[in-house]
Amino acid sequence: MNYNHKEIEKKWQKYWAKNKTFATKENKDQKKFYALDMFPYPSGAGLHVGHPKGYTATDILSRMKRAQGYDVLHPMGWDAFGLPAEQYAIDTGNDPAKFTNENIKTFRKQINALGFSYDWDREVNTTDPAYYKWTQWIFTKLYEKGLAYEAEIPVNWVPELGTVIANEEVMADGTSERGGHIVVRKPMRQWMLKITAYAERLLKDLELVDWPESIKEMQRNWIGKSVGANVNFKIKGHNKKFTVFTTRPDTLFGVTYAVLAPELDLVQQIVSNEQKKAVKAYIAETIKKSDLARTDLVKEKTGIFTGTYAINPVNGKEIPIWLADYVLASYGTGAIMAVPAHDTRDFKFAKQFDLEIIPVLKGGNINKEAYTEDGIHINSDFLNGLRRKEAIKKISAWLEERKFGEKKVIYRLRDWLFSRQRYWGEPIPIIHWEDKTTTTVPEEELPLRLPKTNNIHPTKTGESPLASIAEWVKVIDPKTNKKGRKETNTMPQWAGSSWYYLRYIDPKNQKSLADFEKLKHWLPVDIYIGGAEHAVLHLLYARFWHKFLYDLGIVKTKEPFQKLFNQGMILGVSYRNKRGVLVATNKVKKNNGSFFNIETGENLEQALAKMSKSLKNVVNPDDIIEKFGADTLRLYEMFMGPLDASIAWSDNGLEGSRKFLDRIWRLIVDENGKMRKNIVKENDSKLDKIYNETVKKVTEDFEKLHFNTAISQLMIFVNKVKNSKKLYYNYIAGFLQLLAPITPHIAEELWEILEKQGGISYIPWPEYEKTALVKEEIEVVFQINGKVRIKVKVVNNLAQEKLEKIALTNKNIIKLINGKKIQKVITVPNKLVNIVVN
Repeated sequence: MNYNHKEIEKKWQKYWAKNKTFATKENKDQKKFYALDMFPYPSGAGLHVGHPKGYTATDILSRMKRAQGYDVLHPMGWDAFGLPAEQYAIDTGNDPAKFTNENIKTFRKQINALGFSYDWDREVNTTDPAYYKWTQWIFTKLYEKGLAYEAEIPVNWVPELGTVIANEEVMADGTSERGGHIVVRKPMRQWMLKITAYAERLLKDLELVDWPESIKEMQRNWIGKSVGANVNFKIKGHNKKFTVFTTRPDTLFGVTYAVLAPELDLVQQIVSNEQKKAVKAYIAETIKKSDLARTDLVKEKTGIFTGTYAINPVNGKEIPIWLADYVLASYGTGAIMAVPAHDTRDFKFAKQFDLEIIPVLKGGNINKEAYTEDGIHINSDFLNGLRRKEAIKKISAWLEERKFGEKKVIYRLRDWLFSRQRYWGEPIPIIHWEDKTTTTVPEEELPLRLPKTNNIHPTKTGESPLASIAEWVKVIDPKTNKKGRKETNTMPQWAGSSWYYLRYIDPKNQKSLADFEKLKHWLPVDIYIGGAEHAVLHLLYARFWHKFLYDLGIVKTKEPFQKLFNQGMILGVSYRNKRGVLVATNKVKKNNGSFFNIETGENLEQALAKMSKSLKNVVNPDDIIEKFGADTLRLYEMFMGPLDASIAWSDNGLEGSRKFLDRIWRLIVDENGKMRKNIVKENDSKLDKIYNETVKKVTEDFEKLHFNTAISQLMIFVNKVKNSKKLYYNYIAGFLQLLAPITPHIAEELWEILEKQGGISYIPWPEYEKTALVKEEIEVVFQINGKVRIKVKVVNNLAQEKLEKIALTNKNIIKLINGKKIQKVITVPNKLVNIVVN
């Protein structure tokens, strides 16, 4: 009887669903294990084979932990609000709510076909009013604590999308992350969240979590803590001053010019009459650019002189004040002091505009380049002869004593731009009253539901489509008859994903976000697996909200996710031209071994790239499951290589994985579909060592997420036992338990064929016998006068006198010492025998 994956997989998926096999038990007496996947956005394209990689990893851990006696929380849900769904709805004329729900059904069907052990009773959907009621509730609490506020600020406006995007969503080339559209700067009224109030805690508490160091470093860099001093510069001819933050106040004697952010109000007040027209034009050009485009290190430097001078506080020297687009009003004070001798960007700017360069640190050749290393201070008056640390301490005290400055800590992190001018998002629960006051929607009226409308197109004015729905927007206070308008901006997609892991814990609770005792029991998340692309945005925002809820006393842990792991991508075949631009596979043709673009005729080379609908290189898991089975797909993806490695997809690997499962099937099942008769209840101990080695190796590798090497050990076991005349029943059962987390369908079926009852999922996990791991034979060396002459295998832990006797009676040793006198014999058990002769 052959292994029929189609029948067997459907059979067990139906069994698990009917019996709610993977429902969380909520037993507080059990050890808990919370395994979390980064929940997907349910796109119309459905899953591709890259999605199951991380999901399979958490599923393996969850299945093992259940068998080890843990109460496991392993949920799944949908991050379904946001720009992609709305844009698709606009392009196709569909209702975003309707097709989002259809997409969710497709995703759920695909995920179930892979046999993942999710507790579907805990499913969440960020677009469900019962869910986003609590997203809105969190916002109202942020507002009450002064952490949500409105501001008229320069924002990243995407005309093509009709919305504002956060700094984090602007790519290095100044285009939008979503769609690659042009981004322009535009002042607009926006809702902001004061994430900066948590900057130090977000930085410090990274030490509490077991995360990849690379991810921690990305967050540290994004938060961007700088320790230094604020220094005040008076402006010549004006009763005004500006403040500069610097981490190197010890280089003040080398300041030869200052630069202000063009958008600072101060600029208009101090610019000379001669420069007003040119400065106005420069400012107009600057405010069109995104922050990323302005601070690009490789772009050509631009700037303009204001016609005004500042006074260097340490020596009274006049220095010119310039404007440059690389200085941002949103970072630090919006002003910098330039020390071109010791800063690469300042040096290039000074060279370009012929500004003075004064060295204040000994070393390098400032005629060629800035000297950015440490050195003895020169040309620095009372700092001369000092090193950096001593000089900073001395100048800081000098500045504070004379009230020219003060010690200061700043962060690169900016407040979170939280509003979007789109339809498909959580309504912000705010009412603007006619008397200019603002209140939150009362808690008892939450959720503030998103109204149904056919007009979801973005407006050219920058307002959300909600602004045109008068019956929804207009409100009247029943107590005072005061008129008001609901906030028409919506929340970003990041809102719902910033707390979803909490709702999984108590998804049906109508009275609170989640029960306090349940939150206390389940948090923190024990393992969180997802892509590294979420290193800054999602993870930083989720940590911020978690810390805010910690301050409210709602959660008891400082961090949400104790362990984080980033799985690598599964790459698809693509093609690129000489400029490095990837070309969709449907535009490629092969001729005489070469590839070319059928539209442009240019030559292409084969490349590996992230699977995407646009590149037409997506492999659909449905096709793989149909042909090979879900277990084969799970096995292959875990065996491809280390979990964190990005690896190319190959159908050849699938065939090898399927053959392995067929081999296991034939090992246990005879031609009639029954258990083979050579599987016996008596143990002849011949397989003790390989079985216990396998239990030990697989268990340890699962814990370390080394699934590829665990599978290798399972293969070693099968190869070792396949020709055995007798297979010990308990060892075959234990092997199936080790196999089940990776390939659960075939393991369940074989478990049943072994005449086991009740399924395999909660059978106690196998344990290994340490005594069985002791090697029966070991290799020892026989030496003569310290020189190795022969290596032999002997029984492990052989007594010293017996080992010595074996050496002295060995035929080769007898020949080598013939005619020589033995002075002494040195024996080290389990290692060597050294015979010392004349």
